[in-house]
Amino acid sequence: MKKSLLALAALGTFAGAVQAQSSVTLYGIIDAGLAFNNNSGGHQLYAANAGNLQGDRWGLRGTEDLGGGLSALFVLENGFNAYSGKLGQGGDLFGRQAYVGIGSKQFGTVTLGRQYDSVVDYTGALEVGSQWASYFAAHPGDLDNMNNSNRVNNSIKYASNSYSGITFGGLYSLGGVAGEFNRNQIWSGGVGYAQGPITLAAAYLNVRNPNVSFFGNNASSSATASNMTGSTVYSGYASAKTQQVVSAGGAYSFGAATVGATYSNTQFKDLGQGQAGLNPRGLNGDANFNNVEVNFKYQLTPALLLGAAWDYTKGYGVNDAKYNQGVIGADYFLSKRTDLYVDAIYQHASGTDSTGHSAVANINGLSASSTSNQVATVVGIRAKF
Repeated sequence: MKKSLLALAALGTFAGAVQAQSSVTLYGIIDAGLAFNNNSGGHQLYAANAGNLQGDRWGLRGTEDLGGGLSALFVLENGFNAYSGKLGQGGDLFGRQAYVGIGSKQFGTVTLGRQYDSVVDYTGALEVGSQWASYFAAHPGDLDNMNNSNRVNNSIKYASNSYSGITFGGLYSLGGVAGEFNRNQIWSGGVGYAQGPITLAAAYLNVRNPNVSFFGNNASSSATASNMTGSTVYSGYASAKTQQVVSAGGAYSFGAATVGATYSNTQFKDLGQGQAGLNPRGLNGDANFNNVEVNFKYQLTPALLLGAAWDYTKGYGVNDAKYNQGVIGADYFLSKRTDLYVDAIYQHASGTDSTGHSAVANINGLSASSTSNQVATVVGIRAKF
């Protein structure tokens, strides 16, 4: 009897130790609001709009202590629309993220799955569309992916620990095409520094056959038609062989204020040499864009944040489109997990866009205007759990 009790006690102690060394966390965000577009294809539009500050999601995050400073980890993250309940990311069950890997307290983390690229990881957080402003405030069409419109499938990723405020990492995605090792491959790398009031970051992204590998990597994507129809800023460049992004940014905080800036250069290279049949205008060469954003935010009270930003995009190469965009906003925190927000965005376009027509305003995530100007506003509530 004594032996049985001792064995049971030992087993209970062991089970408690295992439980203490492993954890699974359920988390999520629900973000819903009302949006106004003054010119959606020539008409005013009032709409219920979800995922404005952050995409609606729920996820599972788990870790297991393996001993010796190592741990196993995984993330499964689903995206959805709070108003309709539909899956996001083209209908993928875990379209936001899905990965598993090994972490080391000394050397960093290696993960495998569907993940974010280095532009998102390092410079994306410095853009206002990823901070206090809605995704409407992202750079036109989110052409540099700093607002995380596209994920990366089939990827292997390394992320370092922080060394005196310095972090770095990289990602590689296998194309998976027999006999064509480089086709559909994606690779990126980045470095960041955060210490005291200063934050700095830089990143690089290279995507082969972006219409399929980057814009077309979910359940509803087409293997033959264009998947780059979301914005007139780039919709005419689906035949590009390569998309390349170079980005950098920084922020400086003083008292309750923070000033920041980002720069990106995005190139859709070798037009007509990527996916066949997606070049009706017979373009060749490169379509390039320089983008500069300056932003400011002020913590007026512990609960109220105010912000403003201006963004300028200039095309060159086979296009000469220009986009000027301004945004103002406020974010009021009812608690640590729940906030109310309001944003207003204005965009003016000029020159010739990717379709070969006079450029029209096309705020990110909205239908294009019928003119060179467009105004959008959004007000909503976000809850985190």
